[in-house]
Amino acid sequence: MRPVASDARWEKIYAVVRRIPRGRVATYGQVGFLAGLAGQARQVGYALAALPQGSRVPWHRVINAQGRVSPRALPGWDAVQRQLLRREGVRFDREARVSLERFQWRPRSAR
Repeated sequence: MRPVASDARWEKIYAVVRRIPRGRVATYGQVGFLAGLAGQARQVGYALAALPQGSRVPWHRVINAQGRVSPRALPGWDAVQRQLLRREGVRFDREARVSLERFQWRPRSAR
């Protein structure tokens, strides 16, 4: 069962995602770890998928551990995510991957 959007865990996830700067990305696992939810990358995905349209949480800055935009339930949203990232200066290679070495967010502190 997926928790409701008001779940305190989701609020921790949203707080971490809000910290990701423009032009940087974080992985689902990284966000989970920083939110105190190590090993719960799927929870991060559920939380971001539950965001209401127009949310100011920069969900598009979260990608998978391979440096790729994960497929979405709704067709076309993966292209929207790539477009938003490109507008921020994030570059994709020929295999549609982001270089985590270059673009991954590295916060100064874990929290």
